[in-house]
Amino acid sequence: MLTIHSTEHIFRRADIICKAHYHKSLTEAAGWQVHNAVAGTIQYEISDEWMQTQRKQESGRRAVYLSAEYLVGRLIGNNLMSLGILDGMRSLLMTKGVDPALMEDIEDAALGNGGLGRLAACFLDSAATLDMPLMGYGLYYQFGLLKQDFNQGRQVELPDNWTSHGDVWSIRRDDLSVVVPMLTASVRAVPYDMPIIGWKSDTIATLRLWKCESLHEIDFAAFNEQHYAKAAVGKNEAEDITKLLYPNDTERPGKLLRLKQQYVLCSASIQDLIRNFKAHHGTNFHLFPQYHAIQLNDTHPTMAIPELIRLLIHEGLTIDQAIQIAKETFSYTNHTVMQEALEKWDISLLRELIPEIAQIISVLQAHLALEGYYAASNNKDALDIIRNDTVHMANLAMYGSHAVNGVARIHTQILRDEVLKAWHDVRPEMFHSITNGITQRRWLRLCNPELSALISGRIGDGFITDLKQLEKLVPHIEDEKFVTDFIRIKRKKKQQLSDHIYANEGVLLPGSWVFDVQVKRMHEYKRQLLNALSIVSIYHGMKNGQYKDLPPVAFIFGAKAAPGYVRAKAVIHYINCLADIINNDQDMAGRMRLVFVRNYNCSYAEKIIPAADISEQISPAGTEASGTGNMKLMLNGAVTLGTFDGANIEIVEQAGLENNYIFGAKVDELNELKSNYRPREIYDSDPVIRDALDTLVNDPFIRQDEGFRELYQALLDGAAWHQADHYFVLKDFSSYLETKIRAISDTADQQAFARKCLMNIAHAGLFSSDRTVREYADKIWKI
Repeated sequence: MLTIHSTEHIFRRADIICKAHYHKSLTEAAGWQVHNAVAGTIQYEISDEWMQTQRKQESGRRAVYLSAEYLVGRLIGNNLMSLGILDGMRSLLMTKGVDPALMEDIEDAALGNGGLGRLAACFLDSAATLDMPLMGYGLYYQFGLLKQDFNQGRQVELPDNWTSHGDVWSIRRDDLSVVVPMLTASVRAVPYDMPIIGWKSDTIATLRLWKCESLHEIDFAAFNEQHYAKAAVGKNEAEDITKLLYPNDTERPGKLLRLKQQYVLCSASIQDLIRNFKAHHGTNFHLFPQYHAIQLNDTHPTMAIPELIRLLIHEGLTIDQAIQIAKETFSYTNHTVMQEALEKWDISLLRELIPEIAQIISVLQAHLALEGYYAASNNKDALDIIRNDTVHMANLAMYGSHAVNGVARIHTQILRDEVLKAWHDVRPEMFHSITNGITQRRWLRLCNPELSALISGRIGDGFITDLKQLEKLVPHIEDEKFVTDFIRIKRKKKQQLSDHIYANEGVLLPGSWVFDVQVKRMHEYKRQLLNALSIVSIYHGMKNGQYKDLPPVAFIFGAKAAPGYVRAKAVIHYINCLADIINNDQDMAGRMRLVFVRNYNCSYAEKIIPAADISEQISPAGTEASGTGNMKLMLNGAVTLGTFDGANIEIVEQAGLENNYIFGAKVDELNELKSNYRPREIYDSDPVIRDALDTLVNDPFIRQDEGFRELYQALLDGAAWHQADHYFVLKDFSSYLETKIRAISDTADQQAFARKCLMNIAHAGLFSSDRTVREYADKIWKI
């Protein structure tokens, strides 16, 4: 384990930094100043080990994770915990008169949109803890996805300036800057290195994030002629590339900006790797795959394949040699089964921005035939990298890689059978199944120390690095005191969340109530609308006496909709309208509450997840690749209310169907139904569904919105781009409502329900990202 100074020494040094930087002692400083001083001190403490880890990993074989997203979250608590001094530092700060909570509300590196980015962060944590050589590359966005607020229930997007108080955790590396060539204007990419501290480990891994800057800070001649806006155009255009995570791309300028983002990530990272390879191993690039296993986290970084080929050609290799090296180096993780989410680019955009890359992709398309792929396939079109002047990035990733993996067992099977079937027919050996995972350090030990301590008291601390040890809890689940202690802790976490929600949202949720939670990215396939419509039915049922014995329940939503995703934003507005009605109805005062928390992020998740009783995982079967929120909720003692989709299947296999609540049609049934699905017939024949759905268009108590009518029409009649009720909301509604009522009703027997929750905790061991990273290391990376 890394040796660091005592907490007393760290406090003294932080006090010196605080005085030097802010002219205040720690006891006088604001929260952000305390945070920066303590974080800066930790950076000093780990500097030697961090440099040693970098040098060791740069000279040997290592895995490289390329990802457009890293949902890192707050680092201060996680890093102090990993160093083994979190509790001691908190106690010392309080003794000295400094509230440690002040520094925990400062930075939240929300450089991701959801599970994709959080998975990347978990992988880096696990690799560092396991002393595996894994380095992350991403983009240093000035603003995260967005800061969400509500105006009369509608989402309002604000800039998420996560570095407003500086970024003490990242080190700017001007000496490693590279130039990324683009036809419109080349830019300088400057790396910012962020340490990833392994749990009680000597390994300090690196996340390297690229920030774009202009090659020319200002057009001095234009400025001197008083054309001030013109003088700064180049600077602004360069900085815009890493200004914002996922800019709206409904128009061509937005598409070009996203393309620039992806190319900067790929070009800067590959340039960095080649420079380092030459420094350690010379120019025999045939050895490049022996030292690098590059993992593409979905298709966003797929241009790294033609970029590596381009740079190798510039180093003197032939196109055939460069292609072979790329194939041996890259592997690809697919995160979606939905065609509309499989990334595609108009070839004209690439020719406009990066013509050399466009030319190389055209060559790769020609090589498909030369290498015999077409001859071995029954579906040549499905293999095309370029089709109808469109670059299919998943096919580019498949051609340029030696391995592909799905992220849950059912997901991988769908890739083999449907989404990537043409590739499976010609290269079945490429396919692997590696179920996603989460780090138990952040998602149990840090966010739920009370539950972690309860578990440690029964089975020891081994689960912190070996989550399968949670199985030792099974014999204790029959112990009434253990169950009672769990109930007490869950109640405490609910009350903590309730206090936070009341302070931030103004809605009071009694800690004794059932907490039913759906927190994830806002998307139609996540079916937040199905949840909302079921709440309407429960509300109406409570009003008419149908559910008079149902335990009081709080429904909690958290999600952000992409700025251009009009339908998703309409769902948010609808849920907030329902909340206004339910929360102001005196008949519901002791029975039901609904809240949509604003600005859901990693830090909010750390409060919500430990408090949840019921985890809503309700996407239609065959649409969710895996999910990781379902794992976090399971680990913290929530039962899964969900479909047989993604990792829900494996959760139920591990913890038992009797300890979870599964509903809805399975994949085969939905596939058979697709060509003959008539949602309007369900609507016409089922008064409960009709009653709920009609609130979208004619409920006098809901503020009407044209977006609601569009939702209504899309469910019953479809839209230009897909069939009616594309995600089978009405098909699964009755099964879902019945199962949801049963789950809420079962909480009335506190001991029995708590045992279900504990059985989920005890069988969560499979879902550690430690296991996931080991599988990547063994099956794909060979590290």
